[in-house]
Amino acid sequence: MSAEALAGPSPSIDLARAKRQGLRVVLAVTVGFSLGLVHGSVLPFLAPLFATQFLLASYNPPGLRQGLGTVLLILMVGALLIFLTGLLGDRPLVLLPLLWLCYFSCFFAQGRQIGGAGPALMLVIAIVVPLLDILQRDLGESIVLILAKAVSIALLLTWGAHAVFPDVGQTQENPAPVSRLELERVTRQAMVSGVILLSIVTLCLIDSRLATAMVIPITVASLLSQFELGMSTRTAAALIMINLLGGVAASLAFTVVELRPSLLWVILSLLLVSLLFAGRAVLGAVKGKVFGGGLTTFLILFGLGVSPLPGETPELFSTRIAYVLFAALYALCMASLFWPRPR
Repeated sequence: MSAEALAGPSPSIDLARAKRQGLRVVLAVTVGFSLGLVHGSVLPFLAPLFATQFLLASYNPPGLRQGLGTVLLILMVGALLIFLTGLLGDRPLVLLPLLWLCYFSCFFAQGRQIGGAGPALMLVIAIVVPLLDILQRDLGESIVLILAKAVSIALLLTWGAHAVFPDVGQTQENPAPVSRLELERVTRQAMVSGVILLSIVTLCLIDSRLATAMVIPITVASLLSQFELGMSTRTAAALIMINLLGGVAASLAFTVVELRPSLLWVILSLLLVSLLFAGRAVLGAVKGKVFGGGLTTFLILFGLGVSPLPGETPELFSTRIAYVLFAALYALCMASLFWPRPR
């Protein structure tokens, strides 16, 4: 065997793959968000957000069976959450432990690096469904239908992006085996992360001032997925700043769209911001997680700004950027205090 074969793929090939993946994210975000606005979606950020999760989870596109299975699983879990929320909405001592179990399962799967984009999607759904079902009942269509459309469009966007920017061949991505001590650490960390997220969801449910603050728990969930044990103070500060940058970018993009309310300016704003974040979000490791979180924050804030949900523009882009800062500091402080210490 030659020395080149032993060395594996060259850095230039890996960089080329990362560039193609970044272009896929840009295409999915721009097309998905624009289609949501054109069709008057209640939550236009859901489909591009889900597509981004699919693309950032793997360089390979989901297979047809995997995609259909993901849609079916999400619909079943969404319908179950709606049923439980309607049944147990006035009995929080029963509902909240069930939500914690869902959050724990998602964080555990992320810690084990199994399920691809499924755990991240499930986290978003397990946050959005209770908040919408309890606080935003008049949506014009059922939450299950909204989720079904968003996940289906996200899969089509993912497959379409891979068709436009194809890879030459595919690589098999298998999670590395974990030791017993590592499994114990992941389990404890997932349990604590579930409690941290559940606490902020509960706060949004009981405080009427946070009735439209969906960005807080989603940002907390995103940050808990980005943090790593032993992360330096400098990296943690950069993570918070990038998430705030996503909020500022959303504010600037919404200002441009308000001054020039046309689909063309929406598309240009989406292209510019997604290029800013997606190029680094596909690099993997800590840097990829950080910029992926910034793109998530941008999509949520910009999507809530242009959605027909109740809420005034000043509240969206002054108060809600403060919401992002609050969520980042809350997640960082709680994780540093209660996560298991690295050995």
